[in-house]
Amino acid sequence: MASYLKSWLYAQNPGATSSDIPSIETSPPAVEEDDDTETVHGEDDVPPAFPAVNSAQRAASGSGTQIESVPRILTDSQLMPPPPAPSLAARRPGVPGTSSIGNSLAVPSAPSSSLLPPPTTTKPPPKVAKRAKVALAPGHGPLDWANLKKSGQDLRGTDTLLRVTPSMLKEHRTREDAWSAFNGKVYNITHYLPYHPGGEKELMRVAGRDGTKLFASTHAWVNLDYMLDECLVGFMVSD
Repeated sequence: MASYLKSWLYAQNPGATSSDIPSIETSPPAVEEDDDTETVHGEDDVPPAFPAVNSAQRAASGSGTQIESVPRILTDSQLMPPPPAPSLAARRPGVPGTSSIGNSLAVPSAPSSSLLPPPTTTKPPPKVAKRAKVALAPGHGPLDWANLKKSGQDLRGTDTLLRVTPSMLKEHRTREDAWSAFNGKVYNITHYLPYHPGGEKELMRVAGRDGTKLFASTHAWVNLDYMLDECLVGFMVSD
């Protein structure tokens, strides 16, 4: 920098001598002195151990200090083994599998052909006699019977519930006075005769006796207790 300034001054005064140009003294920059003569190293300056002291990698390699045994990490297949492969092709349709003692899931031996239909489908269904449809009189449909029950008309014919014996039940077997028992309950079916979808003749088969078996064989899905709730007379008892 000093030589640059001298050359610049010479260029400004061509006739000047070196004594006419002031001298430029330069000094090195001051350096700050640090009073600390020693560097203090703390625990943070120590590099961490790798692998960690208590890590599973160090315990498996056998190096380092092993404080306690590291638990073994099991896979899903080790925790619960997979179920056996399904062998649906070995099942014989329509034939129950044979199970041995202590093994209720034993698979039966494979038949000669697993594509055979079950024996229940090879037999034709039994023929059931079709019941003839009965045309009900106008105003005697299911909704009409429901309205009759709500009308408040006395459909029981009795003031209180009775204890009905079989001999008492036999006395009520006419169209004008018909009682029948279903599942231990006795109903007065006189007013329901013209509303029966199967006709009065079919319902009169159970008049004066227990009709539980016949009812279950023809239409067990019908809610009898709801249909004849207003016709309940009493309950069956022994003689």
